[in-house]
Amino acid sequence: MIRPFGESALLVELGSPGRAQALAANIRNDTIPGVVAVVPGLESLLVELDARGMEADLVARVLQERLEQTAEAAPVGRQRRIPVTYGGEHGPDLVDVAELCGLSEDEVIERHAGSELRVLFLGFAPGFAYLGELPEELRVPRLATPRTHTPAGSVAIADSMSGIYPADLPGGWRVIGRTSVVLFDPRLDPPAHLAPGDTVRFEPIRE
Repeated sequence: MIRPFGESALLVELGSPGRAQALAANIRNDTIPGVVAVVPGLESLLVELDARGMEADLVARVLQERLEQTAEAAPVGRQRRIPVTYGGEHGPDLVDVAELCGLSEDEVIERHAGSELRVLFLGFAPGFAYLGELPEELRVPRLATPRTHTPAGSVAIADSMSGIYPADLPGGWRVIGRTSVVLFDPRLDPPAHLAPGDTVRFEPIRE
């Protein structure tokens, strides 16, 4: 489904992260006149338009043609390894996560670090990557009361996803560890350390 989104954008509902990333890659590789940017979401693609360019209905027609030719994308991004200090002051929710999951703390760490996760999309804050999907046994709800301050580098989980806070931010995900990797630096090109399509593995380290 393709529908207007605001005054100068279209939202394409695709049903999966893979199809959203595949269509985004298709447009980046073969630009459509009037399209200035594409932003993949979890199951959709935001297509930003130049208000002075082609009319939205013409762009929508081209998008529909591309959509019919685009299959689910296989991961084509980079492989990233993120060192993490789990538990203690760096992972204040690890104990609760272990209790909720019926696992020991070491088992939570083993399963989290043993999962290859894919960057599904970026959002919430610059450089915040939604990583999925976690094993069923690690899926826990968000905190009932979000924190007003979550330190930069906090590695957290909620529902079927994991994420890393790129800056000191409020948030309701359960923090199980912390990394020293800088997730967002506006001086770099690109500024975000992770991008949709990348795969991520966490490596447990000592403090």
